[in-house]
Amino acid sequence: MSDSNNERKPPGKGVPERFQPKVILIWLAIFAVIAFLWYQTGTTSEANKLKIQDVVVATQEGRVESGKIVPVPGGTDYYEVVGKMKQEDPVAVDGYRSVPFYARGKLIAEDYKLLQQTKLFDEVEANTFLPQLLAGIIPFILVIGILYFLFVRQLRMAGRGALNFGKSKAKLLTREKDKITFKDVAGCDEAKEEVSEVIEFLKDPKKFQRMGGRIPKGILMVGPPGTGKTLLAKAVAGEADVPFFSISGSDFVEMFVGVGASRVRDMFEQGRKNAPCLIFIDEIDAVGRQRGAGLGGGNDEREQTLNSLLVEMDGFDTQEGVIILASTNRPDILDSALLRPGRFDREVVIDLPDYKGREEILKVHAKKIKLGADVSLADIAGATPGFSGADLANLLNEGALMAARKNKNQVDRIDIDEARDKISFGRERRRLMDEEDKRATAYHEAGHALVKAVLKDKNFKLHKVTILPRGQALGMAMSTPTKDILGMTRNQLNNQIAYAMAGRIAEEVETGDYSSGASSDIKQATKMARQMVCDLGMSDLGPVAFGDNQEHLFLGREINKTQNYSEETANKIDDEISKIIHTQFERAKKIIEDHRGHLDKISESLLEYETLEGKHVDEILEFGEIRSEVVSSKTELEEEQKQSNEDNKTKEKKDPEEDIPPAVDGAQAMA
Repeated sequence: MSDSNNERKPPGKGVPERFQPKVILIWLAIFAVIAFLWYQTGTTSEANKLKIQDVVVATQEGRVESGKIVPVPGGTDYYEVVGKMKQEDPVAVDGYRSVPFYARGKLIAEDYKLLQQTKLFDEVEANTFLPQLLAGIIPFILVIGILYFLFVRQLRMAGRGALNFGKSKAKLLTREKDKITFKDVAGCDEAKEEVSEVIEFLKDPKKFQRMGGRIPKGILMVGPPGTGKTLLAKAVAGEADVPFFSISGSDFVEMFVGVGASRVRDMFEQGRKNAPCLIFIDEIDAVGRQRGAGLGGGNDEREQTLNSLLVEMDGFDTQEGVIILASTNRPDILDSALLRPGRFDREVVIDLPDYKGREEILKVHAKKIKLGADVSLADIAGATPGFSGADLANLLNEGALMAARKNKNQVDRIDIDEARDKISFGRERRRLMDEEDKRATAYHEAGHALVKAVLKDKNFKLHKVTILPRGQALGMAMSTPTKDILGMTRNQLNNQIAYAMAGRIAEEVETGDYSSGASSDIKQATKMARQMVCDLGMSDLGPVAFGDNQEHLFLGREINKTQNYSEETANKIDDEISKIIHTQFERAKKIIEDHRGHLDKISESLLEYETLEGKHVDEILEFGEIRSEVVSSKTELEEEQKQSNEDNKTKEKKDPEEDIPPAVDGAQAMA
């Protein structure tokens, strides 16, 4: 299939209206009329307008240099007199300057003879036809032009807008520019296998028709944000080499009833004209929500649009080669009629990539970035479980930006690590704190780090502990997964609660008082304990789920929870939650009391270096001191400032406009 058939456009299509030939001709005609009128009146607009008697007096006084007498058509003894006369001017050499004049009026016979006798005026016969014609036509043309632009053109635009208002906003992706194939998509091999049948069908429909097979009419791609649903749809169009129409679900919904349904019909009509083709609807949940959902009833316009979509998808024949791709991250709120066989009868799940998928995604995005020799994409993939494809692309981009700020020629491993910490935990913020707050923060974070290091978890490891604010926290003990977390055991959840309680316990051990810094830890621990009891069945109450979460489809969030158990059971649930939290609280407290010396050492090291790595905490627990090198955050900040100052000095020396002679010292040059 050649691309010329798909890109052939009718004359004038795709050209802005202000550049249409007919519009240009209209503007040229208007400019021509204005130019003619300006030319006719240009010589008189700047002239001195006089009375006929003044011209006669000036002629008698000898001040007229030359002129013309033109009879006025249709008038008796009416003339136009134009010419030049002398006017006093002190600046001029001879005290006079020549100025044009214009006069129009009745000229009696005696004055007319006087002007003729001076032989200064030439008689010009009046051209009665052209002036009369222009005098009659030009006002009419101007009135018609004004009416056209004020009424006819506006009505025409309004009519065309009304006709085009229901047209589809689907954009046709050009295949020559930014063509995407499966080589540009990584980390979703299973999804690519699912859609490969679509590509084969679009390339050779008869292959499936001979066997009596029917290709799915619609494919729904489901997955978290950033996993590459839209990218995969473009890759399908690139592999199949067919027209690809892209539209967002929100483009169907308008405030006017019936517009969305009209756009749906027009979109499918465009698809039939360009078959075989792909139509991609991004974020289909904007138009495909369950009917009847919402506060006070459903949305009539959205539901009519959905009804039209349902009819069109089940109404056209698959032999036409029109296949619908759609994406959403909220499949639970879609209408059931939209997901039945015959419409979106295949669901492709695009989940977060695993270790191998992350490595492949990093290889795709690393082609445009100059990485250092110490950067291993396999190690980065292993250290970024839970990252989506968009997150991995952002990770490499942030690393490149950090390397550029440091004036490096390549991106090193330390830049990638800093970018990962920034994305996962927030950027470091240096906030002024007094010694008391700093010490309390150090012990709080040391408590978290100590318990995490003692209760070794094979799925999580202590990454860093810092007293520098990140995000909303004044300090942070960062732990990272060691592998892809598919589920958690009861012991692992208990460990997480113990980690959360350790900060408050460490503050109490050191200061003898509590602070509000542990509020988020307490909320997190309570929420985790409630899930263990009510949802996961990890308590003495047994494998029973308590409560039925009712999610409102309109708000898209949980607004109430049905209590389908007795008050006695509710008391038992509260007791179990309190029991879990207090048990882990005492567990963490005992660990901190048994390792009080280690707690003090970690706190002192944090006050000195501000940031410690997980291996430094392990060394303190094993040897009682830090044996490996520690790079202080203060030192890094000083080096960055020093490097920035050196770069500024180098730039000043290279600037030719600020070249300083050897005899002039720096202070004088700066002054």
